[in-house]
Amino acid sequence: TGQLLERRPDFRVLALDESARRLARVQDNLSRIGHQAELIAADASQPQQWFDGEPFDAVLLDAPCSATGIIRRQPDVRWHRKGEDIPALCGLQADMLDALWPLIAPGGVLVYATCSILPQENSEQVAAFLARHADARDDTPAFAVGGTLAENLAGEQNDITIIDTNAA
Repeated sequence: TGQLLERRPDFRVLALDESARRLARVQDNLSRIGHQAELIAADASQPQQWFDGEPFDAVLLDAPCSATGIIRRQPDVRWHRKGEDIPALCGLQADMLDALWPLIAPGGVLVYATCSILPQENSEQVAAFLARHADARDDTPAFAVGGTLAENLAGEQNDITIIDTNAA
Protein backbone atom coordinates (compact mmCIF):
# COMPACT_ATOMS: atom_id res chain seq x y z
CA THR A 1 0.00 0.00 0.00
CA GLY A 2 2.75 2.39 0.98
CA GLN A 3 4.85 1.49 -2.05
CA LEU A 4 1.92 2.12 -4.38
CA LEU A 5 1.30 5.51 -2.83
CA GLU A 6 4.99 6.41 -2.81
CA ARG A 7 5.12 5.80 -6.57
CA ARG A 8 1.65 7.17 -7.35
CA PRO A 9 0.46 9.59 -4.66
CA ASP A 10 -2.42 10.58 -6.98
CA PHE A 11 -3.97 7.10 -6.68
CA ARG A 12 -7.04 6.50 -4.56
CA VAL A 13 -6.07 3.32 -2.72
CA LEU A 14 -8.28 0.97 -0.76
CA ALA A 15 -6.45 -1.63 1.34
CA LEU A 16 -8.55 -4.59 2.35
CA ASP A 17 -7.58 -7.28 4.84
CA GLU A 18 -9.54 -9.52 7.16
CA SER A 19 -7.08 -8.72 9.95
CA ALA A 20 -7.63 -5.39 11.70
CA ARG A 21 -4.23 -5.93 13.35
CA ARG A 22 -2.46 -6.05 9.99
CA LEU A 23 -4.36 -2.97 8.85
CA ALA A 24 -3.21 -1.14 11.99
CA ARG A 25 0.38 -1.82 10.89
CA VAL A 26 -0.48 -0.56 7.40
CA GLN A 27 -1.91 2.63 8.94
CA ASP A 28 1.24 3.08 11.07
CA ASN A 29 3.41 2.75 7.96
CA LEU A 30 1.24 5.13 5.94
CA SER A 31 1.36 7.71 8.73
CA ARG A 32 5.13 7.38 8.91
CA ILE A 33 5.54 8.07 5.17
CA GLY A 34 2.85 10.75 5.03
CA HIS A 35 0.22 9.02 2.90
CA GLN A 36 -3.39 8.00 3.35
CA ALA A 37 -5.50 5.13 2.09
CA GLU A 38 -8.92 3.80 2.86
CA LEU A 39 -8.44 0.74 5.10
CA ILE A 40 -11.24 -1.79 5.49
CA ALA A 41 -11.18 -4.95 7.59
CA ALA A 42 -13.29 -7.33 5.50
CA ASP A 43 -13.26 -10.50 3.41
CA ALA A 44 -12.25 -9.85 -0.21
CA SER A 45 -14.42 -12.76 -1.33
CA GLN A 46 -17.52 -10.99 0.07
CA PRO A 47 -17.61 -7.61 -1.75
CA GLN A 48 -21.29 -7.11 -0.91
CA GLN A 49 -20.04 -6.33 2.61
CA TRP A 50 -17.65 -3.53 1.61
CA PHE A 51 -17.84 -2.55 -2.09
CA ASP A 52 -19.28 0.95 -2.67
CA GLY A 53 -20.19 0.30 -6.32
CA GLU A 54 -17.41 2.40 -7.90
CA PRO A 55 -15.39 0.08 -10.19
CA PHE A 56 -11.65 -0.17 -9.69
CA ASP A 57 -9.14 0.60 -12.45
CA ALA A 58 -6.77 -1.91 -10.88
CA VAL A 59 -6.88 -4.54 -8.16
CA LEU A 60 -3.84 -6.14 -6.58
CA LEU A 61 -4.83 -9.44 -5.01
CA ASP A 62 -1.97 -10.52 -2.77
CA ALA A 63 -3.68 -13.84 -2.17
CA PRO A 64 -3.39 -15.96 0.95
CA CYS A 65 -1.23 -18.92 -0.02
CA SER A 66 0.99 -21.75 1.18
CA ALA A 67 4.01 -19.40 1.34
CA THR A 68 6.22 -22.11 -0.16
CA GLY A 69 8.22 -19.45 -1.98
CA ILE A 70 9.49 -17.86 1.22
CA ILE A 71 10.54 -20.92 3.23
CA ARG A 72 14.18 -19.90 3.02
CA ARG A 73 13.43 -16.54 4.67
CA GLN A 74 10.74 -17.89 6.99
CA PRO A 75 11.52 -21.55 7.74
CA ASP A 76 8.64 -21.86 10.20
CA VAL A 77 6.27 -21.97 7.20
CA ARG A 78 7.03 -25.71 7.05
CA TRP A 79 5.31 -26.20 10.38
CA HIS A 80 2.41 -23.81 9.79
CA ARG A 81 1.33 -25.17 6.41
CA LYS A 82 0.55 -28.75 5.48
CA GLY A 83 -0.19 -30.43 2.17
CA GLU A 84 -3.82 -30.81 3.14
CA ASP A 85 -4.08 -27.00 3.48
CA ILE A 86 -3.54 -26.49 -0.27
CA PRO A 87 -7.04 -27.36 -1.56
CA ALA A 88 -8.70 -24.95 0.90
CA LEU A 89 -6.21 -22.20 0.02
CA CYS A 90 -6.82 -22.77 -3.70
CA GLY A 91 -10.56 -22.58 -3.10
CA LEU A 92 -10.17 -19.29 -1.23
CA GLN A 93 -7.94 -17.89 -3.98
CA ALA A 94 -10.51 -18.85 -6.63
CA ASP A 95 -13.32 -17.31 -4.56
CA MET A 96 -11.38 -14.07 -4.21
CA LEU A 97 -10.49 -13.91 -7.91
CA ASP A 98 -14.10 -14.55 -8.92
CA ALA A 99 -15.49 -12.03 -6.40
CA LEU A 100 -13.06 -9.25 -7.33
CA TRP A 101 -13.21 -9.65 -11.13
CA PRO A 102 -16.66 -8.01 -11.58
CA LEU A 103 -15.48 -4.98 -9.56
CA ILE A 104 -12.90 -3.99 -12.18
CA ALA A 105 -13.76 -1.26 -14.66
CA PRO A 106 -13.60 -2.06 -18.40
CA GLY A 107 -9.98 -1.82 -19.49
CA GLY A 108 -8.83 -2.35 -15.90
CA VAL A 109 -6.41 -4.92 -14.57
CA LEU A 110 -6.29 -7.54 -11.85
CA VAL A 111 -2.82 -8.38 -10.56
CA TYR A 112 -2.80 -11.78 -8.87
CA ALA A 113 0.21 -12.43 -6.63
CA THR A 114 1.24 -15.19 -4.27
CA CYS A 115 4.45 -16.10 -2.48
CA SER A 116 3.95 -19.73 -3.45
CA ILE A 117 5.91 -21.81 -5.93
CA LEU A 118 3.13 -24.39 -6.31
CA PRO A 119 1.45 -24.58 -9.73
CA GLN A 120 -1.93 -25.22 -8.06
CA GLU A 121 -1.77 -21.74 -6.55
CA ASN A 122 -0.29 -20.03 -9.59
CA SER A 123 -0.36 -21.17 -13.21
CA GLU A 124 -3.17 -23.70 -12.63
CA GLN A 125 -5.19 -21.16 -10.61
CA VAL A 126 -4.80 -18.55 -13.34
CA ALA A 127 -5.66 -21.05 -16.10
CA ALA A 128 -8.82 -22.09 -14.24
CA PHE A 129 -9.78 -18.44 -13.71
CA LEU A 130 -9.28 -17.65 -17.40
CA ALA A 131 -11.40 -20.68 -18.32
CA ARG A 132 -14.21 -19.36 -16.09
CA HIS A 133 -14.02 -15.79 -17.38
CA ALA A 134 -14.13 -15.35 -21.16
CA ASP A 135 -13.71 -11.57 -20.72
CA ALA A 136 -10.28 -12.01 -19.10
CA ARG A 137 -6.88 -12.51 -20.65
CA ASP A 138 -3.40 -13.08 -19.23
CA ASP A 139 -1.49 -9.89 -19.96
CA THR A 140 1.63 -10.60 -17.92
CA PRO A 141 4.54 -8.89 -19.74
CA ALA A 142 7.00 -11.19 -21.49
CA PHE A 143 10.75 -10.87 -21.11
CA ALA A 144 12.81 -10.54 -24.27
CA VAL A 145 14.40 -13.90 -23.41
CA GLY A 146 11.02 -15.60 -23.60
CA GLY A 147 8.41 -16.53 -21.07
CA THR A 148 6.49 -14.27 -18.75
CA LEU A 149 8.00 -12.04 -16.13
CA ALA A 150 6.49 -14.31 -13.50
CA GLU A 151 7.94 -17.48 -15.06
CA ASN A 152 11.39 -15.94 -15.18
CA LEU A 153 11.26 -14.59 -11.64
CA ALA A 154 9.82 -17.72 -10.12
CA GLY A 155 11.65 -20.44 -12.00
CA GLU A 156 8.85 -21.34 -14.41
CA GLN A 157 6.10 -20.90 -11.79
CA ASN A 158 3.72 -17.95 -12.05
CA ASP A 159 3.71 -16.10 -8.79
CA ILE A 160 2.45 -12.85 -10.27
CA THR A 161 0.02 -12.56 -13.15
CA ILE A 162 -1.62 -9.54 -14.71
CA ILE A 163 -5.13 -10.25 -15.93
CA ASP A 164 -6.70 -7.66 -18.22
CA THR A 165 -10.32 -7.12 -19.10
CA ASN A 166 -10.91 -7.65 -22.81
CA ALA A 167 -13.07 -4.53 -22.93
CA ALA A 168 -11.11 -1.32 -23.51
